[in-house]
Amino acid sequence: MEEAPDIEIEQPWPYLSEFFEVVERKNESFIFKCLLCLPQKHTISSFKNSPSNLKKHIERKHSSHLERYSALTAPRKRKAENPVPSTSRQLKLGETKIVNQTKVDNVVINFVIQSLQPFAVLEQPAFNALVQELQPNSRVMSRTTLRRKVEEGVQEMKRNIKQAMSSIEFIATTTDCWSARRRGFLGVTAHWVDPDSLKRCSVALACRRIKGPHTFDVLGSALNDIHCEFGIEKKIVRTTTDNGSNFIKAFREYGEQQQDENNNCASSETEEDACSDEDEQEEEGVDVDFIEVTPILMEDDGLQFQLPKHHRCACHLLNLVATVDAAKANSNDSYKRLSRSAFAKCSGLWNKTSRSSTASDIIEETCKIQLIRPNDTRWNSLFLSVERIVRIIKDEGEGALRTVCTALKLPMLSSVEISFLEEFARTMGPLAKALNILQDETDVQMGWLLPTLTLLINKLERIHINSRYCKPLVDAVLEGLQKRFKDMMAEPEFIAAAILLPKFKTAWTSDENLLNLGLAYIKDHLEEERPHQSPGNGSSASDDDDFFSSMKKTHGQESVKQLEGYLASKVDNKEILQSYPAVCKLSLKINTALPASAACERLFSTAGLIFSPRRARLDARNFENQLLLKLNKKYFSFR
Repeated sequence: MEEAPDIEIEQPWPYLSEFFEVVERKNESFIFKCLLCLPQKHTISSFKNSPSNLKKHIERKHSSHLERYSALTAPRKRKAENPVPSTSRQLKLGETKIVNQTKVDNVVINFVIQSLQPFAVLEQPAFNALVQELQPNSRVMSRTTLRRKVEEGVQEMKRNIKQAMSSIEFIATTTDCWSARRRGFLGVTAHWVDPDSLKRCSVALACRRIKGPHTFDVLGSALNDIHCEFGIEKKIVRTTTDNGSNFIKAFREYGEQQQDENNNCASSETEEDACSDEDEQEEEGVDVDFIEVTPILMEDDGLQFQLPKHHRCACHLLNLVATVDAAKANSNDSYKRLSRSAFAKCSGLWNKTSRSSTASDIIEETCKIQLIRPNDTRWNSLFLSVERIVRIIKDEGEGALRTVCTALKLPMLSSVEISFLEEFARTMGPLAKALNILQDETDVQMGWLLPTLTLLINKLERIHINSRYCKPLVDAVLEGLQKRFKDMMAEPEFIAAAILLPKFKTAWTSDENLLNLGLAYIKDHLEEERPHQSPGNGSSASDDDDFFSSMKKTHGQESVKQLEGYLASKVDNKEILQSYPAVCKLSLKINTALPASAACERLFSTAGLIFSPRRARLDARNFENQLLLKLNKKYFSFR
């Protein structure tokens, strides 16, 4: 039986189309989307015979539009309009639904953007024939028109993003560099936690072309320009990057902490110099020489902007631990001989599979599953490759792998080497899981960092006890974790971030000193949230009260009571934070940042699909516009 063609749902009350758009029909009810709530999506269900629920929504959420709503629903107004049936008529066979040109244009633009099509698809005869066949009275827009409409869409999308972030107090960003087709780009993403739902929201801010060397000053200036474009430069709590020396130096030179220190030093030195100059001029009567200051002020000294706090990507550090630090295990001769022998035979299998389709067919037929070949950029691939071989041996037995090695004329793994690979997979499994956890951007917050590292160390220490072949490897990984994360694991803000997540609180560590350090940080920063004096009282008494305000502990005691109530609660879902406003606000501030910069890598993954070899001549602006519309589709849609 053939399916009925798609039917466009018509508005049962067309006079309300400026407030509501019908999106779905369920039996005798309609689901409407409120256009006044955009960019947030809010739907209302209303029975087909009564728009009372729509009126209630206007009264509750948009009272300023109630007068306009009443004017539209007035009886004389409705009678003046042509009545439209509340239900749409099903099309008969051979009948064609007429769609206006605007609707066709919007559908075409949405197709190009969401399917990552080149703009040249509009000029392909097959695509034009498709549109003409479906809608004979319509035409396909030109590439110039498409480019203009995409540019207009990007501007509206940016306005919606700015509006969404305007009411957010704490925002975090991630940034990274990417090179493709002999061009360099700077990618920036923004993230925040919605204070009402406590869900993370993410947007792509830019994938901007960077010309010339990617030096620290160029990256710092470009990053500051992007922050200022969206008006979030004073809201960013932390920016997460990889361990590139250019990013590290940019934040060392222009970062918040370093900048404050430089300013303090510079201001004190300037004041001392000014005082000494004035004294010398008064004593010696030296004439003052006037010079032109405009050229001096126009010089770019790098102090005209300030970057937020910096955080090094935890996943990038773990990747270094699993590669650079783990390689130090080869200092043990017995481990070195066994590991090199086992991995050499594995490499033979991986190389043979990647170069020969016949070898791949033999492996798939014998082992029922293909091998995974590691790559040089991600250590996870090595772990997954070894884990796949171990899985084949476990599921199909050593005989299957021996058959493959015989058919491909490769040396077979010995029983000791197989045991080594199994132990290697068990040893590095926790590290691979930690990487996957910290790379998530939906649920993971900065407070996940220390509990993940702490449990990783505990798991490795337990593995070390029963390890037979990989003890040098465990020692090397533990040493690398201690070396690269020592400062982070002693950072009071990160400890406090973990405590202020209901999932962890104080259960993630038994080190009382660490917990006390984090609790002290929380109490100090909770006490900072004091109500400000109302302006207008300029008397000396108000100045005295302000000077001695630190002696008043009323607000601090209330905040500490909230903290104690939060810690005593046995509820571990994040909604419990809303019961403790002071604790919730501090948790949002220190947990908004992401422990890893994987969000930028995902941005570049999509960018690679657009900036393909066949589109190497794509203009940088058109490339960025198409990418941003694709990634931020929830903040704009062509209607």
